[in-house]
Amino acid sequence: MPLKSRTGPPEPTLITAALLGDWPLPRPDGEGSGGRGKQSRGSVLVAGGSTEVPGALILAGIAALRAGAGKLQIATCRDIAQAVAIAVPEARVISLPQSAGGDIDPSAADRLVEAVNAVPAALLGPGVLDIPTVQQLLRQVLPRLHGSALVLDAGALAALSERKDAFHHLRGNAILTPHLVEMALMLGLEEDAVIHDPLAVALRAAREIQAVVVLKGARTFIATPDEETYCYAEGSIGLATSGSGDTLGGVITGLLARGASPAQAATWGVYLHGRAGHVMTERLGKLGFLARELLAEIPPLMAFFDE
Repeated sequence: MPLKSRTGPPEPTLITAALLGDWPLPRPDGEGSGGRGKQSRGSVLVAGGSTEVPGALILAGIAALRAGAGKLQIATCRDIAQAVAIAVPEARVISLPQSAGGDIDPSAADRLVEAVNAVPAALLGPGVLDIPTVQQLLRQVLPRLHGSALVLDAGALAALSERKDAFHHLRGNAILTPHLVEMALMLGLEEDAVIHDPLAVALRAAREIQAVVVLKGARTFIATPDEETYCYAEGSIGLATSGSGDTLGGVITGLLARGASPAQAATWGVYLHGRAGHVMTERLGKLGFLARELLAEIPPLMAFFDE
């Protein structure tokens, strides 16, 4: 674990196999001895989607299962709920009221709060398009969440541009996964400011929002509210493809459900996602592989550390 710097911003710890080998993931209770099975591996809720982008939820949900979560629930708007249920037969799918624009309607706030608070880990935001609607929904949802580890991704991150203290009551039990543009919008910065010093910006966001921040890019930076910092410097250009961020969010949430801390889940998730990209690059080439093809690579990558 890196130490806080006394004289300036901390140097990030490089995310490598050696680092993760010394930071093993939690193992399921009773593994190999007839234990509680899928219950011990934790449940995940993935909430979001829209009539135009149902696939984001599917990718994120399957990614959570591939990362080792035992049970999956998906909450989405009613017009796509049945299609999502068919696409992911392993999941329980919760059908929620739908806005005129095809996203989850703010009237679903009570049901969504109930669903999130019932699981150890939840991912909010994949596939949402109507930003004002999701902001209105999350104004009602975020203050009422407790106990669950929370991941915010994609359109849901826009809620933090209004209230940067929305996560403070979670006491660091939250992860944000913005890319460069989303980070700039969250903090009210110019994009050039994020490009110029991404680590400093990630640290600022982690301190102000009191959450672990995963600033995605060719070099991905992770910062915690306690000023621990990590960097994954081996990103593949092939990962810059539709749905790649949804798979990363799902993997991180699945690791949280298994009992990893937010910093550990973020660090492991970024590594597994990045290595999956390298595996696909070796198999198919630098460009052209699909986000859904990354999913099957996650279990063998995790198994490498059990050998």
